[in-house]
Amino acid sequence: MNHIRNFSIIAHIDHGKSTLADRFLEVTHTIEKRKMREQVLDSMDLERERGITIKMQPVRMKYGEYQLNLIDTPGHIDFSYEVSRALTAVEGAILLVDATQGVQAQTLTTLRMAREQGLVIIPAISKIDSPLAMVADTKLQLAKLLGIEEESILLCSGRTGEGVEKLLKAVIERVPPPKLPQEKVLGSASPQPDHFPGQVLAGTQALIFDFQYSDHQGVIVFLRMFSGSAKKGDALEFAASGRRFVALDVGTFSPTPKAATSLNAGETGYIVTGIKEPGFARVGDTVRTQKSATPPLPGYGEPKPVVWASIYPESQDDFTALRQALARLRLSDSSLSFEEEASGLLGRGFRCGMLGMLHLEIVTERLRREAHLKLVVTTP
Repeated sequence: MNHIRNFSIIAHIDHGKSTLADRFLEVTHTIEKRKMREQVLDSMDLERERGITIKMQPVRMKYGEYQLNLIDTPGHIDFSYEVSRALTAVEGAILLVDATQGVQAQTLTTLRMAREQGLVIIPAISKIDSPLAMVADTKLQLAKLLGIEEESILLCSGRTGEGVEKLLKAVIERVPPPKLPQEKVLGSASPQPDHFPGQVLAGTQALIFDFQYSDHQGVIVFLRMFSGSAKKGDALEFAASGRRFVALDVGTFSPTPKAATSLNAGETGYIVTGIKEPGFARVGDTVRTQKSATPPLPGYGEPKPVVWASIYPESQDDFTALRQALARLRLSDSSLSFEEEASGLLGRGFRCGMLGMLHLEIVTERLRREAHLKLVVTTP
């Protein structure tokens, strides 16, 4: 595990996270040049159209003898829950600040989340090639914010590639390798992040940070292995629901899914469960060996909705299709909540809780595109 580094890029919206991630993929030759495109980790059409990241996206890169597991995260406040989940799966974070804008609101929010997880912070300033760049001022802001020397702040440009390799080398030098949870000592003064201290382990223990649903393969869980290993054919279970399953396949992201012989402690990847009923897999649950006494890992706090809106199908014939579409969407967006309601005028529909107005826009647009539904959405 000494040659594994798990890290994230955190920043305010539009500070250059996805562009920097693109350059990392180029420098590490994870994607062939001919297949390279802008925002390569933003796989949803909506993300590419709006130029924003909505879903976190894991990817494994090889750099020399090191395995670098990056989780690209959204910058918009509405998707901060995605960021908080990504940060539990890593040991370090690049805090990226745009040289043309300086420290912004989400810079502070994501920094607080990273510090709560005990992560190693690597400060970096992006867009240094811009004619509007205020590098000296931004350096001063970051140094004050973090209480560090200006010399330890790295400079880079996702557009030209300047400073990108230096940043990758800093990840290797500054971010600690993953530790098995029982190796961590509660209250230790060590700089190692202490996500899950003081647990004695037996067998496989992995934290689910995201998942998606496939008609063919059922629920596919994205997870960080904290101990043990998982391979195709292993008998596993979800700790919270108790639902058992056999791993149909395991693999990593490069950034497209790539089958692997096994997933080992310290790595991030996916397991195909074959489960086709909703409700058994939950973000924050622990995957472990069947009938194991391994304790579940601490999960995530439930996100609290701040915007409520009612969504009705234009035709009541589509009510069941809407319920299924919402349940399916919730598989990949655990911050969405919904409950059935009825209106004398509009018939049966759902009252949905979101994390903000942009979140509401994205959810309704995804329902229209992915489930091909005609909807009536009330004013929040």
